[in-house]
Amino acid sequence: MLGMPELKQFRIEQSGSGVLHLVFDMPGRSMNVFSNAAIEELGRFADWLPDSDAAGVVIRSGKPSAFCAGADLAELEAAYDMIMAAPLAARDRLAFDHFFKLSQGLRKLETAGKPVAVAIAGLALGGGAEFALAAHHRVITDQPQSAFGLPESLVGLLPGGGGTQRLPRLISVDAALPLLLDGARIGGASAIATGLADQLVKSGEEVAAAERWVLSQGPTMQPWDRPGWRSRDADDVATLIARRRAEVLAETLGHYPAPLAILDCVGKGLPQDFDAAIRTEMTIFTKLIQRREPRNMIRTLFLGRLDHERLKKNGMNPSVAQAVDAVSRVLAVQSERDAELCRSFERAGFRVESSRKPSFDGRISGAAYWFDDEPKEQGKRLLRARLDDAEVTAAGWRSRLDETERRAADYLLVTKEGFPAYLGGLFAAGLG
Repeated sequence: MLGMPELKQFRIEQSGSGVLHLVFDMPGRSMNVFSNAAIEELGRFADWLPDSDAAGVVIRSGKPSAFCAGADLAELEAAYDMIMAAPLAARDRLAFDHFFKLSQGLRKLETAGKPVAVAIAGLALGGGAEFALAAHHRVITDQPQSAFGLPESLVGLLPGGGGTQRLPRLISVDAALPLLLDGARIGGASAIATGLADQLVKSGEEVAAAERWVLSQGPTMQPWDRPGWRSRDADDVATLIARRRAEVLAETLGHYPAPLAILDCVGKGLPQDFDAAIRTEMTIFTKLIQRREPRNMIRTLFLGRLDHERLKKNGMNPSVAQAVDAVSRVLAVQSERDAELCRSFERAGFRVESSRKPSFDGRISGAAYWFDDEPKEQGKRLLRARLDDAEVTAAGWRSRLDETERRAADYLLVTKEGFPAYLGGLFAAGLG
């Protein structure tokens, strides 16, 4: 087939039947992720496809371990730094243009006029799940490790490649919200039952099944692009969103903006046509990515976890655990003796032993850190003073730790000691 684009993150294989296989196979990586290079190549392939003589496309992974693990979070952190270094007036446009490329590529793929099927063996997470959702037919193996998931909320983000729009349109808002808000995974029979997957096959049969569907001249239009399409729970969307918003606020006290942003995406996007909806999603993502919470959570829960696992495997510097213990002792409160301080810690999202989560009183907003403003309550002043003491203690340990050790220490501070993930710890950067 003449004129095929040159690809490095993917490869194109031709079957004897005229079906193209787009194989996601990043060189030098054990797992596929959506890097900037992979997103650019997907866009080029989608631009080329409509005028090709391909009978259709089967998307599959060249890795034995998984389909795609999501975004390259190290590149995402670099993009955050690039955006925040720009003048304030330019940041929204810069973020929108940078991150909208994946959504544009997936939209071109699903509207190319060719049947597209995806064969899932292993995990399809984040951008990998969004890639699968942009296909017209999804085949998944019956292995326990084969699953779809959108875990972006767990690192303070939202699925920005159309995930907040395709998923509720495909399986209903009510079924989609647990996957979007909680990062839940779904595979096998459950994916079939909800309508997320179309075929469940034995391992090794997924590619042939996907190719057979393409050759059966399956539909080349998504359900939401058909004239007159309407969401099955369109009349209930406002009620569903309002209920989940109240639940999220009660659980997080407003400190984590990602779940609220996801609810905004679904609520505002679902009534719109799809092209307007993905732009709405990206507009909301653009604001979210500029906040501190996702940066802190990516640095701590993802990069810090990788650093911790690597250091644990190769020999952990004892100073890491000592530093975490020193800061934890400063932050320790006893609910019986320090009741007012304890309540302030709880409201700021800290885990306090032997305490009860306070009820949401409607005054806490995800728009800013609860204790950022000038403290007006005694509890706030006590909390700010205690955090200042902890910051001084952490600063005393920073020079004894290298960059990876500081991130690993923050990971332990958050996951083991109950420091709020949205604040990201005290060792890598402090609370500034």
